[in-house]
Amino acid sequence: MSAPAVLPNPLAPFPPARRRTRWWWAGMWAGVAALALLLIAAAGQWSARREARFQADSIHRAIEVHALALRGAAAHYSYLPFTVAQHPDVLAALAHPQDAAVLQRANRYIEEVNRRAGSDALYLVNPEGNTLVASNWNTAQSFVGQSYANRPYFSDALAGRNGQFYGVGQTTGEPGLFLSAPVRQGGAVVGVVTTKVSLRQIQEAWGSVRDPILLSDARGIVFLGSVLPWLYQANRTVAGADLDWVLRHQQYGTHHSFPLLPWTLDRSADAPGYLVRTAIDGKPRQFLAVDEALPDLGWTLTVMADYAAVTRARQRTWMLGLLGAGLLLLAALYWQLRERRFAEQRDARRQLEVRVRERTAELDEAHAFRKAMEDSLVVGMRARDLDGHIIYVNPALCAMTGYRADELLGRLPPYPYWHPDDVEQHWHNNDATMSGQAALSGFESRVRHRDGHDVLTMVYTARLIDAQGRHSGWMSTVVDITEQKRTALRQRQHEEQLQHAQRLASLGEMASTLAHELNQPLAALSNFASAAKAFAAQGQQDLLASSLDETTAQAQRAAEIVRRIRGFVRQRTAGQEDCVVAALVANVLALLQGEMRQQQARAVVRIPADLPPVRGDRVLLEQVLLNLVLNALQAMHATPPERRVVEIDAALAGSRVHIQVADRGPGIPAELAEQVFAPFFTTKPDGLGLGLNICRTIVESHRGRFTFADRVGGGTVFLLELETSG
Repeated sequence: MSAPAVLPNPLAPFPPARRRTRWWWAGMWAGVAALALLLIAAAGQWSARREARFQADSIHRAIEVHALALRGAAAHYSYLPFTVAQHPDVLAALAHPQDAAVLQRANRYIEEVNRRAGSDALYLVNPEGNTLVASNWNTAQSFVGQSYANRPYFSDALAGRNGQFYGVGQTTGEPGLFLSAPVRQGGAVVGVVTTKVSLRQIQEAWGSVRDPILLSDARGIVFLGSVLPWLYQANRTVAGADLDWVLRHQQYGTHHSFPLLPWTLDRSADAPGYLVRTAIDGKPRQFLAVDEALPDLGWTLTVMADYAAVTRARQRTWMLGLLGAGLLLLAALYWQLRERRFAEQRDARRQLEVRVRERTAELDEAHAFRKAMEDSLVVGMRARDLDGHIIYVNPALCAMTGYRADELLGRLPPYPYWHPDDVEQHWHNNDATMSGQAALSGFESRVRHRDGHDVLTMVYTARLIDAQGRHSGWMSTVVDITEQKRTALRQRQHEEQLQHAQRLASLGEMASTLAHELNQPLAALSNFASAAKAFAAQGQQDLLASSLDETTAQAQRAAEIVRRIRGFVRQRTAGQEDCVVAALVANVLALLQGEMRQQQARAVVRIPADLPPVRGDRVLLEQVLLNLVLNALQAMHATPPERRVVEIDAALAGSRVHIQVADRGPGIPAELAEQVFAPFFTTKPDGLGLGLNICRTIVESHRGRFTFADRVGGGTVFLLELETSG
């Protein structure tokens, strides 16, 4: 019998050479693994910093929107106190505070103004700080009789400045923004008009946002925000003079102490913001926070974003890195052990398949996340293939047009939301887009909502590139600008009203001179009529006809003066037209002929005969020139009569016409140069301070420039730069 085969003992020790090889491989793999872990850790940190920067950019965009809303809320009512302070009923209430009938008229006037404006409250305070008149005069919480002398907005207005102050109402206990303006009479401040504006709508809007938004004052006290438990807490210690100031002015009502916010801060020099660790509703949270100072309001806006996204980005990168390292490890082991480890090879393949399925699930989740982000956009998104079929729309576009996605997908032009009055323009825009000639700056388009109302949109289009880098269609972003257009229309109407007011003010300054101008032709009419009557009685037909001709000429002269005044005062203008500069100057000088004769001044006009016309609104441009000539005449009031000369020059400079109006007055002091164009700034005792501000607005609306400089030899030169009609 043959001897039995001897099986190798698997527990027997390895030979020395094999042990050395195994130790070498083990050391090499350990080094590779350590290097891979370091790279993965570094990649995770990079991904986290990248996500943090992305979040910071999103926060800055949100800050711009919230800051615009805050400034809009303050600016929307800033005109109200000043306007009310000019009303005769208000001035009468201050002059006769004991007259019940006068006070009742003022109460009803202020109540009506407050109702129309939509502010919370509007009231009049005398110089001692006591409220005389209020919009809520007939309510249980009336301000009438209340003293607000301790409020900063009252002190500022009493000193002649516009006041602004946010605090809790002393009477109602409701917080709000207080805007005040002085009431002037005879150059002295005789009272204060204040309006209270609630920021409740802004706070409610913030409450619907997922992440916290806070607004704090100059002392770090949070007075507005989406997290109610944080209100009237501070981001730094409030004590000493700061606390005394708040309590003295009763800024936050019954709140007498302001504990620190329950935050733990982590600041880093290279971070786009700072990390806030806190608890909300008993749950620990981490946020990336960014502060934005609002110096014009004296506040600081803080917007936060959930830091969990940064953590997920780091973990996702680590997972992908480990997956890649695992794949490399499996490939190396497969190469090393392919002949010895068939069973392990099958296990490794199964593990790889599991990992691939996990990765596929992650990609599906990422795709779902991206789709959720697209669906949450407030701007419309529309994708079309090269033939014009709609292949994708997001919910925002569906809401904008009123059609469901299944009603739009697959449709070819004309699309159902095209406006029936703009079909030709829609076809033009569609052809330009499909041919790749759409403007990069976008184009406006009016669409018809399914329920019949019009929606104004701005459309931006870019190429749609597939995964292989091929042009597969067009992606359009559709922004609803309906409200923006309405706001612009209201702004234009407001500017027109200011311009009309300035024309009326200018007309008032010329009233006496214009009366003198009309008296001359009227007196001449009377004289020539008397002479004609005498010549008719004497039978002198030649002299009678001559007198009647002169009578007709004087009547036409009076009619021309009236026509010029009516054309200047008219609020609605003829719009854009080609305007000859010489004609504009001639009309203005004709209106001011009597004023210049009365002031013993003369005008020197130097305008080339071949000067091209400018494109603009004739009445508005005449208003600018008339205002400048009037200012020049008033500036030379103390100048000797022989030097009272207004110089008007015009010349072509490139594609623009330069018009100069110069006087020989004392000039503008250097310390007042920066305030010349500021609204309501004036050096005249009875001036409104609107003239030069409105002039600049008119010139800039014509795409021009309006500047001034000192005149050589004394005086001031104002320069208008306007585009030629070509």
